[in-house]
Amino acid sequence: MPTCFMLLQVIATSFVSSQESHAEQFVLFDVMFDYTKQDAENSKPSKSHFYVKNDRLNPDRPTDWTSPIDYRNGTAHLRLEVIEKPAGSEPTRWSVCYIPNKGKRNGYGCLGTDMYRDSGVYEKDIPMTSFWENDSILWNEGIKQVDLVIKDDSGGKGHAHKRPDSEKFFPTKVRMTLIQVSAGSKYDPKQLPELAPKKSTSVQP
Repeated sequence: MPTCFMLLQVIATSFVSSQESHAEQFVLFDVMFDYTKQDAENSKPSKSHFYVKNDRLNPDRPTDWTSPIDYRNGTAHLRLEVIEKPAGSEPTRWSVCYIPNKGKRNGYGCLGTDMYRDSGVYEKDIPMTSFWENDSILWNEGIKQVDLVIKDDSGGKGHAHKRPDSEKFFPTKVRMTLIQVSAGSKYDPKQLPELAPKKSTSVQP
């Protein structure tokens, strides 16, 4: 099995800091991992997925994202650090899907990274009311899991493992961090520990 990493040291500190300083933001997850074609083919129940759940999610995330602090109508600050990527600059992106404890209609919602071609750091702020199927989540019931899905530039079902030239996508190594910011607040990087490369712990994917 390939080596897989996660970085969760910042989570508890970030959450406590945000509450004490009224910055009203918290790290939902911070993971760094290697991802191969074999990983994509063998991920279950869906291929090309990397699952962020259990101890990879902030254990102190709110149960209710609407009250007393309104994260549902805030923003998500998505930070993607592409550490390793195959040569060729093939356009790549990741979908980031919130899996709720309870949902309606579609039952989940997804935001996504911008398209990227090379290694580097990519950051963006995304309104929580703007991404695909965000209203299919009962935000007052909380989030139990986040699914990360590697894709090409062809659209919603463009899973990278389906490509005949999959060597343009795999293997790759990324670090992804998702910071939730409350309604009326702005992302403040000063409230977080430095998001820089650091020693990681090896875990099973």
